[in-house]
Amino acid sequence: MAEMMGPVQLVAIGFPPEANFEGRIMDELSRLERHETIRILDLLFVHKDQETGDLLALDYQGEELGAIVGALLGFEFEGNGDRPAQPQEEVESHAFGLSEMEIEEIAASLQPGSSAGFLLVEHVWARDLKSAIRDAGGFPLGEGFLTPEAIAAVAAELVAMSEAHDELESEEAGV
Repeated sequence: MAEMMGPVQLVAIGFPPEANFEGRIMDELSRLERHETIRILDLLFVHKDQETGDLLALDYQGEELGAIVGALLGFEFEGNGDRPAQPQEEVESHAFGLSEMEIEEIAASLQPGSSAGFLLVEHVWARDLKSAIRDAGGFPLGEGFLTPEAIAAVAAELVAMSEAHDELESEEAGV
């Protein structure tokens, strides 16, 4: 099954107590899923209680999501206590990413009164790329989203590359 899947990523996004949720995030996730760019495997929204500092798992509009990410965060949901342990030999060599401990540390780092969304997605667009890299003997060295500061350092080059790409596409389309 894992061979037929694209890369799986956990994205954790923090929100301050005064966050304004209008549905735009879920709308965008739905759009990406419709275009088969990503597949949402799981989503869990958590809140750190202002008074006690306890981490609370919140339902998202009755969606039956959160069990996988919840298990990674140490929450006990109905049915996730009996998941089989994965044999160590099935874990890929050269694996990288977030460990369960690091995921729990992300959640623990939330300030009281703040919230976080934990989104588990499959990068559907990269299924064949993942196979091609593996078939060539490739292995991951690192990954992550670039910070605004890192992008700013190469912004002029990115703009020039984007404009050149757009120009090539226009020429190929005969415009």
